[in-house]
Amino acid sequence: MTCIILMLFVTIPSATPDMGPTNNNSMVRSVMDYGAYWDGTGDNTPVFQKALDLAAEANGGIVEVPSGRYRFHGSITVPPNVTLRGTFTYAPSHAGFRDVGREQLPVYGSVLEPFGGAGNKEGTPFITLQANAVLQGFTIHYPDQKPDADAPTPYPYAVALRGNNPAVMDLQLLNPYQGIDASQNQRVLIRNIHGQPLYIGLFVDAIYDIGRIENVHWNPWWSLGTKVYQWQVENGTGFIFGKTDWHYVHNTFCFGYNVGYKFIKTEKGSTNGNFLGIGADDCYTSLVVEESAPMGILITNGEFVSFHGPDPTMVRVKETHTGTVRFVNCAFWGPARRNAVIDGVGTVGFSDCTFMQWGYEQEGDKRHHAVLPSIEVLGGSVILNANEFLENKPQVKIGSKVERAVITGNLVNGKVRIYSAALRRRTVIKNNLGSPQDRKFLEGLSQRKDFRASRLRD
Repeated sequence: MTCIILMLFVTIPSATPDMGPTNNNSMVRSVMDYGAYWDGTGDNTPVFQKALDLAAEANGGIVEVPSGRYRFHGSITVPPNVTLRGTFTYAPSHAGFRDVGREQLPVYGSVLEPFGGAGNKEGTPFITLQANAVLQGFTIHYPDQKPDADAPTPYPYAVALRGNNPAVMDLQLLNPYQGIDASQNQRVLIRNIHGQPLYIGLFVDAIYDIGRIENVHWNPWWSLGTKVYQWQVENGTGFIFGKTDWHYVHNTFCFGYNVGYKFIKTEKGSTNGNFLGIGADDCYTSLVVEESAPMGILITNGEFVSFHGPDPTMVRVKETHTGTVRFVNCAFWGPARRNAVIDGVGTVGFSDCTFMQWGYEQEGDKRHHAVLPSIEVLGGSVILNANEFLENKPQVKIGSKVERAVITGNLVNGKVRIYSAALRRRTVIKNNLGSPQDRKFLEGLSQRKDFRASRLRD
């Protein structure tokens, strides 16, 4: 019997899911596709803005800028959800006084050169970032800013950050008058920024959700030993913090400013935040606190150096201060007049810190020893615990208006010299230990060549 097998072929509809409307816009576009001038000639303001706006219309994207020098006569805005990206994936360096003979103009990588806004520090920033926008991988160079001028030309901020979650990364701000305006935003990220802002490096204010600042260093590679640099030292501020809630600041540094770090009260309020591994070198005053929030400015592993100016001092807490400042495991050195001057009605604490090279007066080109304390407390409350004072000089002077002072468990080089004019019931001063006076120690001292021994012999 013959078996007949019938095969039935059935057409089954495709099971491919509906992917919704397609987007034919590229995620990445280049400014060169819109006619950008890469050789420093024509104005790139409208070209860049067109590319950025088209990326925003496509629900976000990346606008790339290849190597070249791009001239701008106006300002640009990076819209929400758009990234403006240059060639660098880390902050580039610029040939300066440590690289004699190298090319001085920033001719490598993606270089943005603003010309607009000269003479108006209150004008529109060169680049404004909106919510979720990113600026990454550029050198920003102001060609008309001249290092040999008597004073720098004012300009608006180079970069401003607005809205939620903007970010600026991997930049060299070579010579802006004002660097970054990081006010009126939330959860901003500022990372890997180097350069030499001449008047203000970074300004933070009106922040109500946690911001992050990481690896921001201001060094005078563009100009050192010039009139403009001297103007910067007499007038400039590296970092200014107004109202900010719970800011995280890590690995920041500035060199050669009138004030390194300045904490102020604005109409929005004052600062509380976590500051780790921050430093200021060769500033007239390394750190000034006009006001802080009651929960405090918390500074750990800081290094502060002052040795120029009319009254070189590392820390000044002003008479306006009502909040809290804590220094932990920090170092302060000069040669300077004093390491810290404390006033106001707030509380300032130093714990596990090292103080050295205070008690020096400048007369012409020479310095000489002066009878000055490392820390002078004029008002408020102070806590000094487990610190070391390396000079054989007075350590602390407490004024008559001081509310409370707890000074315990400190090591001093030489004799303990803590002087107080405050009421006795307002102070606790005990368990502070000076240098040994036994014969064995004194005999060994004459053979030693370390810093502590040299100060005891002075």
